[in-house]
Amino acid sequence: MLCLFNPEHDLCLANGGPHYVPPASALRFAREGTAIMQVLYPGTQVMPVAQVDSAFVAAWVARQPEGHIPAIVPWGWNAALAASLLKVGVPAQWLPSTATLAHWRQLQHRSTLLPLQPDSHAVQTPRQVEALLATHPRLVLKAPWSGSGRGLRWVDHALTPLDQQWMQKVVAAQQCVIAEPRRHVAADFALLYHIHHGQLRFVGYSLFNAVHGVYRSNLLLPDSQIASRVGYTEAMRSHLESWLLAHIAPHYEGPLGVDHILDSEGHIHISELNLRHTMGLVAHQYLAANPEAEGRALTLADSRLVLNPVV
Repeated sequence: MLCLFNPEHDLCLANGGPHYVPPASALRFAREGTAIMQVLYPGTQVMPVAQVDSAFVAAWVARQPEGHIPAIVPWGWNAALAASLLKVGVPAQWLPSTATLAHWRQLQHRSTLLPLQPDSHAVQTPRQVEALLATHPRLVLKAPWSGSGRGLRWVDHALTPLDQQWMQKVVAAQQCVIAEPRRHVAADFALLYHIHHGQLRFVGYSLFNAVHGVYRSNLLLPDSQIASRVGYTEAMRSHLESWLLAHIAPHYEGPLGVDHILDSEGHIHISELNLRHTMGLVAHQYLAANPEAEGRALTLADSRLVLNPVV
């Protein structure tokens, strides 16, 4: 198995092109943070994509038995990653096809989740946003492909000229903008899954802290405690899983997480779909391997995982 850490995945997904070059900060994180993914695959060498060169690939390919297709497991699949691997000699038949990657990217367009988000809307014009502001005077506008707090814009009562310029640019590149009411967040949590050959396997829950969409930490708690704390019911989970089985499982292979928000009034809202590994999966696996860490916070600091007490 070739295990790759490419935390720049969301940036590559947003760009969409096979030749996108992520910023230096993202590539540095990839080099320095491989231990994050080693939590998921203990005992396996994890490499940043930039270190997978032609010499390494030639030796790795030569070690494979004839007719064997080895597993390539990245943090997340995108067109830029596949192009990089092809360039250094990974056989095309060992990679998802261009059509498959395009389909996976389209599934991660935020509009995919709209059937599960009755208060969210795909909009293309300032007039449509202004109509929503008449009912919800505080909105968040989201670029359909974005992550880690990028591609979000906070609107109070009216669109500014800068908001309108941003919106025009996003609509031109990504078809629309997703507008939804701004909520007072009491808790961020996720349901974690893995899809294999169309079968959906529930992995567990993740309770995490994010500030303006930027991930900060995970609280390490058993699944039953997280579900109880946020009030997530079996009926909610069954509804979500029925939708995933119908709309995602037939088309995607790999890990995924569905982020939710518990608002200050006790209502639960589905907020995001991630077709990749997530810090929630890392935290879940970390707690399974280190049960004595229960109740503490797993945090990222300088590309490293740090265990802190919960204040």
